[in-house]
Amino acid sequence: MNAQIENTTAAAATSVDIKRILEMIPHRYPMLMVDRVIDMQLDRSAVGIKNVTINEPFFQGHFPSEPVMPGVLVVEAMAQTACVLVVSTFGAGSEGKLVYFMSIDGVRFRRPVVPGDRLELHVTKVQSRANVWKFSGKAIVEGRVAAEATFAAMIRDR
Repeated sequence: MNAQIENTTAAAATSVDIKRILEMIPHRYPMLMVDRVIDMQLDRSAVGIKNVTINEPFFQGHFPSEPVMPGVLVVEAMAQTACVLVVSTFGAGSEGKLVYFMSIDGVRFRRPVVPGDRLELHVTKVQSRANVWKFSGKAIVEGRVAAEATFAAMIRDR
């Protein structure tokens, strides 16, 4: 990372609301999976929040009599939280760029995520080189790990 980011990292702890998230990343309904980002340490880590409600479109078919948030969407929520962290770290010039998954490793689903859950998406940077970032992530509900994964993403222009 450059010196400017390094100098601001230690002191930076921020929160990002939904209006700002919509300015920062290109995801929209029904694929926007993060409502707020809290406890962000630039170039290091962030915690995203997804309030899961029965109104989510995926619950119509997954599963009608036993609604469970699809695991791939839990991982997507972690990745979107990481995307907000990356854009925040690089600043306004990176807003609206696309972030593509490159790999997802070590995914484990520990408990179902259901309507009414407040999903906390803890992401921590493992490393970054140029436009490729690697993160470890945990999705937590009521203090218990629901899912975890390590993933890499590439940030690029539209």
